[in-house]
Amino acid sequence: MQITEPNQSDLSVSASMNYLTADNTVFTKTEGQMLMVQVNDEKYPAVYLHCSFPHTNRREYISVRTGENKEIGIIKSLDEDFPKDTVSLLEEQIKMRYFAPEITKLIRIKEEFGYSYWETETVSGSVRFTVRSGGGNVKLVTDRKLLIIDVDGNRFVIEDIKHLSEKEYRLVEMYI
Repeated sequence: MQITEPNQSDLSVSASMNYLTADNTVFTKTEGQMLMVQVNDEKYPAVYLHCSFPHTNRREYISVRTGENKEIGIIKSLDEDFPKDTVSLLEEQIKMRYFAPEITKLIRIKEEFGYSYWETETVSGSVRFTVRSGGGNVKLVTDRKLLIIDVDGNRFVIEDIKHLSEKEYRLVEMYI
């Protein structure tokens, strides 16, 4: 007679989450400025943070993953129980991962041969960049926030398209 294990669906296995808390997790920064985590007795020398809602909430449901994109666990909220220095370390890592200068002024957009050439002012100064047309490189990520990804993978944002001048809105309108 063969004994079989109880049948668990793939979804139930996938849905079980490993929540990382101050009780089971210690985050540190390595000498090479990488984020390291120890969960219970297991150490992961280089991990990355992925926000579940990067455009609307960077403080809740943060996935902690290895370089091979294997999820170690989820931080429910930075505001729950981690020490202040750990929260600062995690905020710094999130800020670096999702760095995207805000465009404060659109000067010109020129379209040619499947690419658009953007001339802008950002919070970091004047920037010119090239965007491949199509493929979702310019997209609304909220009802007002526009994300632009250039050909090198750099990200730029317009926080609120409602604050653009009429001329600027006309420039960007055909990409929305």
